[in-house]
This record gives sequence, C-alpha cells and structure tokens, in this order.
Amino acid sequence: MNHFHDWGYLAAAIAGLTVATVVTRGSFFMLPARFALPAQVERALRYAPACALTAIVAQGVLTKNHEPYITVHNFQWWALLAAAAVFVKTRNMVATIAVGMAVFTVLRLWA
Repeated sequence: MNHFHDWGYLAAAIAGLTVATVVTRGSFFMLPARFALPAQVERALRYAPACALTAIVAQGVLTKNHEPYITVHNFQWWALLAAAAVFVKTRNMVATIAVGMAVFTVLRLWA
C-alpha cells in the first residue's frame, strides 16, 4: 500500500501537523500572563530558528538521493564553506548569500 495515495493517511498527517503547530506556537498566547518561562528556557529558544535552519541545510548539502554525499565533487559543500567563511568575517547576510550562490554557480558551470 502506497501511503502517499491514501487520502485518509494524508488527512491524518495534515491534521496532526496542524494540531502540533497550533499547540507549540499558540501555547505562548494561551498561557496566562502571569506564567513566565524560566530564563534558561528563553535563552535556549533563541537558538531554535538557527538549529532548524541548520538541520534543513545540512540535509540538503550533505546528502544526495538519501545517501551521505561528502566528496570533493559536492559543489554545495564548497559553497557552504565559502559562505560560512564570509559570514564569520563580515556578519553580512547578503554577502553570505551572494558568495555562497556565486561559488556554487561557478563550480556547477565550470567544474
């Protein structure tokens, strides 16, 4: 049975993800005003977006066809390293994106 063609499975997945999203994101608004998160939790939550982005980028860069792809022929890896170096040096997001995309494009077209 192919679950991707089963409408009941798809509806249950969408409903489950909707509930999970509403509960996790809406809980901050649904809690009473007097309830405050501990300082350690608030500090930890500041890193959540960066962790999520890292997980998404790492999966896209370090795998190919659901298999690890860490070779010198992985142009995305070289672009990621160049972009990271630019970000560490400049802290400029536009420069980071521009350099990463430029390195990837050059390697893809001429390598």
